[in-house]
Amino acid sequence: MLEELRITGLGVIEDATLPLGPGLTVITGETGAGKTMVVTSLGLLFGGRADAGRVRADPGRATVDGRLRLPAHLRAAVEGRIVDAGAEIDDDGTLLMSRTLTAEGRSRAHVGGRTVPVAVLAEVGERVFALHGQSDQLRLLRPAEQRAALDRYAGPEHEKLLGRFAELYTRWRAVEDDLADRRANARQRSQEADLLRLGLDEISRVDPQPGEDELLREEAQRLEHVEGLRSAAQVAHVSLTGTGDGDDVADVLSLLSTARRTLEAQTGVDRVLGELAARLDEVATLAGDVSTELGSYLAALDADPGRLQEVYERRAALRTLTRKYAEDVDGVVAWADRARTKLGELDNSDELLEELDKERRRLHGEVAEVAATLSAARQEAAGRFAADVTVELAGLAMPHARIHVVVGPKPAGGGPTVPTAGGTDAGVGPDGADDIELRLLPHPGAPAQPLQKGASGGELSRVMLAIEVVFAGVGGPPTLVFDEVDAGVGGTAAVEIGKRLARLARDHQVLVVTHLPQVAAFADRHLVVAKDTGGAVTTSGVRVVEHTDRARELARMLAGLPDSDLGIAHAEELLSVADREKSHH
Repeated sequence: MLEELRITGLGVIEDATLPLGPGLTVITGETGAGKTMVVTSLGLLFGGRADAGRVRADPGRATVDGRLRLPAHLRAAVEGRIVDAGAEIDDDGTLLMSRTLTAEGRSRAHVGGRTVPVAVLAEVGERVFALHGQSDQLRLLRPAEQRAALDRYAGPEHEKLLGRFAELYTRWRAVEDDLADRRANARQRSQEADLLRLGLDEISRVDPQPGEDELLREEAQRLEHVEGLRSAAQVAHVSLTGTGDGDDVADVLSLLSTARRTLEAQTGVDRVLGELAARLDEVATLAGDVSTELGSYLAALDADPGRLQEVYERRAALRTLTRKYAEDVDGVVAWADRARTKLGELDNSDELLEELDKERRRLHGEVAEVAATLSAARQEAAGRFAADVTVELAGLAMPHARIHVVVGPKPAGGGPTVPTAGGTDAGVGPDGADDIELRLLPHPGAPAQPLQKGASGGELSRVMLAIEVVFAGVGGPPTLVFDEVDAGVGGTAAVEIGKRLARLARDHQVLVVTHLPQVAAFADRHLVVAKDTGGAVTTSGVRVVEHTDRARELARMLAGLPDSDLGIAHAEELLSVADREKSHH
């Protein structure tokens, strides 16, 4: 549930705070006062597309802040996503969300005080928020949206079936495309495979090892400079250990030993010299280790012209490979690994083609089978969906109207197909082999027409609301926003829309932007967007109206006369009727 919404710098709204709560909240106001900006701000807060043209020139920045209290059944899923984004829910269980938009078009999102991608707001919005307006009515006219509406109504098990079908369909099309590509490009694939085999044969003959080129470079350098290396090692070895031939030559190890013993003799007088003697012992040990390693190095160091020639030849062979396949030997080894994998993919043997064709047929059979199950499930759900929406339409002053949901096969159209129960082929896509069409029969004797042909603006609004009421019975987001879905409606139908919205609000938070007093009368909270034209720039604010102020707002909506005693009396009567209706349900 959205507990509070603050809007600054958006359209005509300079700074406004909307206190929200459970139940039905209506938002009213004169034309141009900024009611649309309230809906726009909700869309922004929940990750909608940003329009920099809505930002006020002063201060050049629009901000929408919202405080959301998550219901228990959604908290774990939403919290997991925002924690992944580095944000967190407040200790009181609320989630602070914010969206900022500059006049230059830059947009930023914050959740729990942390900067997050706008996509995080959208993901939270998908779970907690649904916006219905004039554009949603137009969207409902599209066949894909009608199919999505029926699938949503059919329930979670149906959604699982739909997911399984989509997975099978994807696998089937992948095998189908792979097989078609192998058959259509057999010559190209064969030529590419031959080139890869030639390269692999050449690399295999040389058999390069990872890092070998660097090791050979170092070995060649040693062999090329062996005399200089031997001389340096011998001088260092003699300096450490002496000549070893009886000559009286002072060496480092002897000098270190003498220095250590001299200091140790004075340890009883001053412990500092004892500590230095111990350190000299460490130096002597280290020098001894170096001397031993130098001896081993000299013993292993050998001028071998034959080995040097071998190294030259091996490096030349490796350079041949690096000129063709990669910059270094490691790259050549990696190229060979990739080439072996690619050869497997290019395999065009009759055995493989036969195996792929067998897999394609098997998957096609599974797709056809699950598509038939999906069609049957949609047929069953279509009857229930049509009956439920028809009942709601009767309560919305359309007592003779009927909704029909037609589930039929997709036209084949030259694309992928599956067989139907009638023996014909139907087109098939990731969502199945069915076309869904909502049809409205406005009164007995009239033909059932597609919604886009058979429904007026007011009727379409009521159909939309009826569908939303039906959806509410099978779950859906906890917060519903309706933006003038009552357009083109009046009289008894308007009262019935108010009743339905109030009924929705028993289990959902419902926010409604309306121009109908019959709808506004059913509100649990009534907000008025009012504009101020006293200054050089028109601005709007939002206030809560209660008691007499609310009656005056309804009187303005009824007749444009907020101060008329007759209008106020009529408004109070409307409020009484709404209160009685709500108390009876």
